[in-house]
Amino acid sequence: MLGATLATDAYLGRLNQEVSRIDQAAMQRWADLIYQAWENERFVFIFGNGGSGTTASHMAEDLGKSTLHEHDLKDESKKRLKVLSLTDNAGWMMAVGNDLAYDQIFVQQLMNYGSAGDLVIAISGSGNSLNVLNAVDWASRHGLTTFGLTGYSGGKLKQMQKHGLHVELEDMGMVESIHLCLFHWVLNDVFARINNEGRYANTP
Repeated sequence: MLGATLATDAYLGRLNQEVSRIDQAAMQRWADLIYQAWENERFVFIFGNGGSGTTASHMAEDLGKSTLHEHDLKDESKKRLKVLSLTDNAGWMMAVGNDLAYDQIFVQQLMNYGSAGDLVIAISGSGNSLNVLNAVDWASRHGLTTFGLTGYSGGKLKQMQKHGLHVELEDMGMVESIHLCLFHWVLNDVFARINNEGRYANTP
C-alpha cells in the first residue's frame, strides 16, 4: 500500500510516474474497440471483482449515458452503445454463486447475452481472478473480442486476452485508480467520434 509509506507529494509523484509509463497505443486500441462496437451495433460487456467490479459499473454507466449529448438522450432515433456491466445483476450473481460456484458468475451471464462479435472488457488487478478468466476463456472460444485491464504482472489474463492495457505496478489501489482515470480519456474519445466533435469534427 503505497499510501501507507509515501507522503502526499511522493504519492502524487509516483502516480504521475506510473501514468507516464502507460502504453498509449493500448489506450487508443481500447477506444477503437468500443467505437467499433457502437458502429457495428455489438454489445460491450464489462466485469471485475471488488473495486474492479464497481469500476465496471462506472464504465457501463458512463458509456451508456455519456456517449451522447444530454439533449439527445430523449431522441429515439439516436444510435446507442449497447453496454452492460455483469457486476450489477446481484440476484443472478448470488444465485449462480450459491447454486454453481463463484467462478461462474460472469460466464453464465455471457452464455445468455453474448454473441460472436461482441466486446468483453475484463478487469482484474492481479490478472488471476478465476471468474474473470472463465468468462474470457468462453468469450475467446465463441468469437467475442476480449480486452483486459490488468496490474501487477498481468497474471493469466494478460496471456489469455486478445487486447489489453497493463499497469505494471504492485499496488492494487493505484492500479484501480489508473484504470478508471484512463477510461475517462477513452470515454471522451468515443464521445467525440460518435458526435463528430473535437479532433473528429467534420470527419466522415
